[in-house]
Amino acid sequence: MQLDGLVRSVRSPEFDDVTFHEVHAKSVLNKVTGSPMPFGWTVNPYRGCSHACTYCLDGSTEILMADGRTKPLADVVVGDEVYGTEQEGSRRRYTRTRVLAHWSSVKHAYRVVLEDGTELIGSGEHRFLTDRGWKHVTGGHGAGSPQRPHLLPGTKIVGTGRFARPPHRDPEYRAGYVSGMVKGEGSAEPEASDRSREFLAGFRTLSDASEPPISPSRSWQKGFLAGVFDASGSYTREVLRVASVDDAASEVVADALRGFGFRHTIGDYERATGARTVRLLGGLGEQLRFLHTVDPAITRKRVIDGTALRATSRVGVVSVEPLGIELPLFDITTGTGDFIANGMVSHNCFARNTHTYLDFDAGKDFDTQVVVKVNAPEVLAAQLRKPSWKREHVAMGTNTDPYQRAEGRYKLMPRIIRALADSGTPFSILTKGTVLTRDLPLLSSVAKDVPVGLGVSIALLDRELQHRLEPGTPSPQARLDLVRRARDAGLPCGVFVAPILPGLTDSTNSLDELLTAIADAGATGVTVVPLHLRPGTREWFAQWLAEDYPGLVPLYREIYGKGAYASKEYRAELSGRVGRLLRKHGLDRGSRETPRGIPGDNSGGNPGGRLDDDASGWPAGSFPLPRTPAESTRNATEGDQLRLL
Repeated sequence: MQLDGLVRSVRSPEFDDVTFHEVHAKSVLNKVTGSPMPFGWTVNPYRGCSHACTYCLDGSTEILMADGRTKPLADVVVGDEVYGTEQEGSRRRYTRTRVLAHWSSVKHAYRVVLEDGTELIGSGEHRFLTDRGWKHVTGGHGAGSPQRPHLLPGTKIVGTGRFARPPHRDPEYRAGYVSGMVKGEGSAEPEASDRSREFLAGFRTLSDASEPPISPSRSWQKGFLAGVFDASGSYTREVLRVASVDDAASEVVADALRGFGFRHTIGDYERATGARTVRLLGGLGEQLRFLHTVDPAITRKRVIDGTALRATSRVGVVSVEPLGIELPLFDITTGTGDFIANGMVSHNCFARNTHTYLDFDAGKDFDTQVVVKVNAPEVLAAQLRKPSWKREHVAMGTNTDPYQRAEGRYKLMPRIIRALADSGTPFSILTKGTVLTRDLPLLSSVAKDVPVGLGVSIALLDRELQHRLEPGTPSPQARLDLVRRARDAGLPCGVFVAPILPGLTDSTNSLDELLTAIADAGATGVTVVPLHLRPGTREWFAQWLAEDYPGLVPLYREIYGKGAYASKEYRAELSGRVGRLLRKHGLDRGSRETPRGIPGDNSGGNPGGRLDDDASGWPAGSFPLPRTPAESTRNATEGDQLRLL
C-alpha cells in the first residue's frame, strides 16, 4: 500500500489479522464543502474500520473471466473484467463485472469437496451461493458465538462445477486448429485469422497442417474442435452448435465430442445450405467445459451474458475439512458483489463507495486495511492554535467511527478531545463503539468549558439480526449501557434509531420495545430514520437481503423501487406510528433548532428519506449548540446531530 507519511504497517492477531498502517498526517482538520450538514469541519483519526471481517480463497482457484476464459485468483488484477451474477426478476443471471479490489491475507484454510470432484480451498468465513442462500464455509466465530449459516454435507452450491483445463498449444493442437478452420471454410474475424497465421508458421504447406491424421490425438482433436467452431460454429441463446457441409468433418466433430464425453445431436441436412448441425447437449456446464477444453479464438463466441442460473445448476457438498494450516488466501471485490470461482458462485467482500471518499484506492480493503493517523492529536492541536481558526463545530464519527476497536489500541481520542477543549472548540461524536465509555470522565470535564454533543446509533435489539447486519460491532445492550453511562456522567446523549428495516425492524412491537429500552437508558432525544439505499449501500444490502431474507425482496422493490429513499406512503405510515411511540415514552422532545436534511444526505432541504417535520433532524443531545450566557457555566445540553451510520 502506497501511503504518504507511512511509518510502518502492523499485523495484529488480536484484531482478526487487521493490518494497521500507521501514518504521520500533515493535516487532520478537514473542511466540509458543498454539503448541507450543520457543521463545517470534521476530524477522522482513522481511515477504514476494524469492525468487519474478510472472505478469501486459495490463489490457484480458477476465476471465470469476461472473455470466457479462466485465470487463477492470485493473478487477477484490479480493472479486469470477470463474470458475476445479478438478480433479474425471479432469476439470477450471469453478467460481466469489473474487479474493483484485489488483496491477500494468511488464514486458516479449509477444503470443500463437491460431488463432481471439485475442490475449493478457502477461509472459514468465505461464502458460496447455495439453493438456500449464501452460506459460509464453516459455522463458528468462536466459543460462545452464534452459529452462522454454513456448508454441510449435502448442501447444494449453485454453479456448474469445476472448470476444464485449457489445452496445450503443441504442434498437434496447432495442426488440428488449422484443419478445423479449413474444413469449416475459414473465418475472416481477426482473432481466428491471426491465430491461423501464427499456427501455420510451423508447417511447410497448408496441406501438411490441414490433413486429418488417421488416428488423431486428443490434442489434435481439441485444436480441430476449436478451429471448426471458430469457422462455422456459434453460441447464441444458450445453444452451442457447429454447422458443416462436409459430412466427413461432421463425423470428425462427433467423434471428437464422443472422445471427450460430450453428449450431442447431429441434425438433418438443411435444404437451403446443405449443412448438418452438430449441437452440444448438457446446458451451460457442458458448454463451458467445451469452451475451456478446446479454447476457440473468437471471444464473442465465448460470452455467457444473460444466461440464467438453472435449477439444475447445483453441486452437492461431500465434505468440509480443515487443512490444519494457514495459507496465503486471496479475495477480490467486484461490482456485482460476487464472482465465479471454479464454476461456483462465490461471494466477495463488497468495497463500499466510502473507499474513495476515505482516500483508499479501490484495491484497498476497507475492513482489513486501517490507516491510523498516529500523530493526529499533535497535528490537530497545532491547527487549532492558528489565529485563523474560528472555533467552529467539529464533527467526529461522520465518516469512520473514532471509537472503533482500533481506538482501544491507539488511544488517540483523549488527546484529540483535550486539544479541541483547550482551544474552545465545540465538538460532537457519533459512534457505535463502546470504547467511548473510557473517555466519559474526560468528556464530562471538558463539557463544562465547551459545548459537547454525543450520538449513539442503535438500530435494533435482536442480537442475532444485529450480528448479521453489523458484524464486529458492540451489542445493542452494550450500546444502551453506553447511553446510560453517558447520562450518569451528566452528558447529553441522543440516539439514532437507524436504519429502520422494512419487514424486519419496523413493526410497532419492535419499535416499542426498542424505544422503551432507549427511554430507560435516559437518552435526551431520538431520531428514527428508515433505511437509505444509496449507491454502494444499495448493492450490498440487496445482496444481503436476497441471501438471508429472500421473501422480503418484493416488499423492498415496492417501497424503494429504483430510488435511494423509502416511498412517501411508507414514510407517512411509519411516521404516524413512530410519533405516537415517541410521545408515549417522552422522547418527542424537539431541539432548539432543526438543521435541514437527513444525516448523511447531500441533497439538502427535506430529502425523500426523512419522516416528517416532527421526526426529522438530529436527536436532542447529539449536537453542540451555541450557549446562551446563562448556560456558559452549565454542561452542554440538547442539540441536534450529524450523520447516520
